[in-house]
Amino acid sequence: MIKIKNAEILCVGTEILIGDIVNTNAAFISKRLAALGINQYYQAVVGDNPERLSHMINEALGRCELLIMSGGLGPTYDDLTKETAAACMGRTLALHQPSYERLCGFFEQRGIKMTENNKKQVYMPQNSIVFQNDRGTAPGCAIEDEERGKIIIMLPGPPRELEPMFTESVEPYLAKFSDHIFYSRNINIVGMGESAVEDILKPLMTASENPTVAPYCKEGEVRLRVTARCADAAEGEKMCRDMIARIEKTEVGAFVYGIDAELETAVVEALAARSLHAATAESCTGGLISQRITSVSGSSEVFDGGIVSYANRIKAGMLGVSEATLAEHGAVSPETAREMAIGVRNVIGADFGVSVTGIAGPGGGTSEKPVGLVYIACADAVGCEVKRLDLGGSREHIRHLTSNYALSLLLSHIRSK
Repeated sequence: MIKIKNAEILCVGTEILIGDIVNTNAAFISKRLAALGINQYYQAVVGDNPERLSHMINEALGRCELLIMSGGLGPTYDDLTKETAAACMGRTLALHQPSYERLCGFFEQRGIKMTENNKKQVYMPQNSIVFQNDRGTAPGCAIEDEERGKIIIMLPGPPRELEPMFTESVEPYLAKFSDHIFYSRNINIVGMGESAVEDILKPLMTASENPTVAPYCKEGEVRLRVTARCADAAEGEKMCRDMIARIEKTEVGAFVYGIDAELETAVVEALAARSLHAATAESCTGGLISQRITSVSGSSEVFDGGIVSYANRIKAGMLGVSEATLAEHGAVSPETAREMAIGVRNVIGADFGVSVTGIAGPGGGTSEKPVGLVYIACADAVGCEVKRLDLGGSREHIRHLTSNYALSLLLSHIRSK
């Protein structure tokens, strides 16, 4: 049995190198390898050139026992992954009859004439393990070299083909090479910066070896990944659950909005659990908060609607913000944010009204009200809470951070019920 200590990923395709497509395959494979307990230290991308591809394969095999490749398995002349990898492993290609019959059936079912170059896809390295492709025409495969202790796995490039092939065929194949897995849970935090989180949790993070705790900074929030090295998922879940409980007892716990959930998902789930409804009134975010909420399945049961009130006449005419408030304090003010939140709650008839108003930039700021000044508010039957935000960055960054803080404020009000 080959012993896998380290793996590498090599994605093939000139279109990746020149930026025509984003390489999502490497990220997907990396996550799956981590879950399988397989270490990875290098990733690379190479164009459709046999000499460079051969060099990269041999270089990778000098460092690792498992090389996973994606792309270059198609019917065209520049699809050379199989030929090159087989040569590096001392194998020749031969027609794989079961794959050929499936390929013929694929074209017959669609009433399309199969061109001769398509047959190239079903010539596989001799003595390889073939992975059936139920979403496309190019099978994947694994070449094992027991003498050298090396394995090359080749997968099709399109993610819609690669991802199911990996989960359905490659993962079961790789499981036999490992006696453990890695099990991870993500603690999602908003309202506290990465440095502050680390400062509080550093003693715990440095002392914990299994499970480990590591911070990852996302845009506008922090994610703590708790990872256990374990025999199976049940053991890993318990180990991670115990660590999460310890973290939630610290000062960080007050800023945790969910485990393995996006912020908008946590909001929708919290509303649904209490049979409550929300509505939004947005100025500087232009509907972004509504968009994030409605991206969650089931949001139609708890989100009643939203009003994008860019112009003051919309704030006054539709939300009921008083002309006196707008004249005295301006559109970007705590007073206007409060009246917007109360107004949208009353107009739409929801349990909660959330509002945002601010200056996202890059223009429009003044010395008194600079770019990045934002007010958010959440109104319910008891009252209305208003918060001031002083944000930095690009227009889109400010808008995204604003939506994060608004959703977080809404979530805290929902959970107080």
